[in-house]
Amino acid sequence: MSRDLRIVLLGPGGQIGWELTRALVAISTVLPLDRARADLRDTVALRAAVRRLQPDAIINAAAYTDVDGAEHDRSTAFAVNATAPAALAEVAAAEHALLVHFSTDYVFDGSAHRPYTEQDPTSPLGVYGETKREGERAILETGADALIFRTSWVYGVRGRNFLSTIRRLARTGEPLRVVDDQVGAPTWSRAVAEAVASVLARIAYHDGFALPRAAGGIYHLTASGETSWHGFAREILERDPAIASSRPFTLQPIASHAFPRPARRPAYSVLDNGRIASAFGIRLPHWVHLLDLALAPNAEGPETPARG
Repeated sequence: MSRDLRIVLLGPGGQIGWELTRALVAISTVLPLDRARADLRDTVALRAAVRRLQPDAIINAAAYTDVDGAEHDRSTAFAVNATAPAALAEVAAAEHALLVHFSTDYVFDGSAHRPYTEQDPTSPLGVYGETKREGERAILETGADALIFRTSWVYGVRGRNFLSTIRRLARTGEPLRVVDDQVGAPTWSRAVAEAVASVLARIAYHDGFALPRAAGGIYHLTASGETSWHGFAREILERDPAIASSRPFTLQPIASHAFPRPARRPAYSVLDNGRIASAFGIRLPHWVHLLDLALAPNAEGPETPARG
């Protein structure tokens, strides 16, 4: 790399965003833009804030992720998940910068019986998935250089997510009832961040973040393997030393209809990762292996401030 590259990172405090601040420092100056400095609901201010930083790449790790809340707050979900990404893509095109954006398995309806590819038609079941699909479409329609990574069942060692919820509930000693008829691939946020950093490092090695046209578009990026939420919970309980050694636990499988929620979830949302393996040589490990890494005593690690 011939010069110090500048990455504007939106959503630096989120599960993937926080990990990206650590993973990207080796290849670039990371310029974090949190909600206080760039409200995704205000596209005029958002465009100005990003342009001011003169980015070589823009990474949008921010999103409206409240799947049930989106059913009741459609306008905010669309503003954050569809309108804002379109604005970022327009800035990226004008500034000749690369846009990296994250999407979701929820763009599919879950009726498949084999892993979804990037070419499969989308058909989201709820507002959240609909807004994420529209964000993908809006980005691609701008013609900006863009990488869109669809991932699934993301969890991390910080914040609120399925892993932290199961660990917290296990400490109560109460029986746990977890859905067993939804299947996906639990994916550690650090694995996603490190894979994206690897892709960017490979692109940047020769000519900044210039993206060959054939390399752009949508990629699936998830852990290998598949399980149900119940299976994921069982492995957490059995593999977390703090839980397994402290007290017995009761884990009960339940059907989705026994746990009604405002938004429908895909019954099957495993993604095929063949394209990213072919294009960049990246294939994430099995989800159980990633879980073991996330449960390791030193998994959270020290705070790593972004440069810049």
